[in-house]
Amino acid sequence: MSIQVKLKDIIEEMEIQFEESRSLLNIKTGEFVLVTSEDQRAAEDEKPFDHLPEWEQENRMIAIDVVENFENYLELPTKYEVNEYEIMENFCLTVSDQRKQESLLRAIKGKGAFRRFKDKIIDFEIEDQWYLYRDECFKQIAIEWCKENKINFIEKE
Repeated sequence: MSIQVKLKDIIEEMEIQFEESRSLLNIKTGEFVLVTSEDQRAAEDEKPFDHLPEWEQENRMIAIDVVENFENYLELPTKYEVNEYEIMENFCLTVSDQRKQESLLRAIKGKGAFRRFKDKIIDFEIEDQWYLYRDECFKQIAIEWCKENKINFIEKE
């Protein structure tokens, strides 16, 4: 593939995804697009959209292009493929202080795990370690995705 993508941009796109959306890379232009499930369904159903506000019309046109020219797009790893919970759990296992490690592992059990985890890393003053670890994990996922899809990438600006 002749396009070249910044790894930083892939990671940012992976991070902004939400439940009912997906980020895709246009392999012809190198541009990233975010398409909601709602826009994609409407595009597939060919629903009229000229009555929508301008920004929604733009989103719908992007969704239509994705539907009509799907071969020009590659879906980025989704929130489920990234599995931030697993990243969090693996980070806990890297903490050498046994007491802190056990406390972190307890914090990530059950509902509210992400909030409790964030509170604990602040209490233990290991926030920077966590974000470096998380960033490195996201970077490795992005690199793997690029390799699997034969996308040329740039690590630095």
